[in-house]
Amino acid sequence: MTQQTHETPQAAQVPQATPAGAPSCPPASSRGLAQGWCALSALHGRIESHIERALQAGHDLSVREFSVLNVLSEQHDGPGGHLRMHQVADSVVLSQSATTRLVTRLEERGLLSRYLCVDDRRGIYTNVTADGLALLAEARPTHDTALREALQEAAKRPELAPLVKAVETLAPSA
Repeated sequence: MTQQTHETPQAAQVPQATPAGAPSCPPASSRGLAQGWCALSALHGRIESHIERALQAGHDLSVREFSVLNVLSEQHDGPGGHLRMHQVADSVVLSQSATTRLVTRLEERGLLSRYLCVDDRRGIYTNVTADGLALLAEARPTHDTALREALQEAAKRPELAPLVKAVETLAPSA
C-alpha cells in the first residue's frame, strides 16, 4: 500500500482580504492585465469615494446625481441635442432602471424635469431645471477639488502613480 501525500504548491496563494467594495486583486508578484485592472479599479474606487464624501457633505448630492446633472446640463436644442434615458444610462454607467430611479429622485427634488419628445411621443427627455443648474454650479468646484485631492493622494502610491499620470495627460490643455 502506497501512501499519497498532498502538498500545496508554492505558487498557490490564498486571496488576501480586501475592504468592502475593493477588488479582489492578484498578489503583487503577479503580472499582466489582471494586475493593471485591479490598480485601475482601486484608483477609481478611491477617487469616487473621496468625491462622494465631499459632494454629500457640501451639497447633499451623490457622485451619480452629480454625473446625471452634468450630462444633462450639456444638452442643447439642436439636432441630437437631447438624450433619451438609455443614452443617459450609458453616459453615467448605470442600468436603465437605476437611471430612471435616479432621475425620478432628482425630479422629486426639483432638479430635473421630464417631457415628451415632440417628434416621437414615445420618447421622454429630461432637462435640468434652474435649481438643478444652480446646484451643479455650486457643486462643481467641490467635485473638481475633491478629484484633484484624490489624484494627488493616489499619486503617492507607486502602484497607482502611473495611472494618475495617464489620467492627468487625458485632461485637455487650458
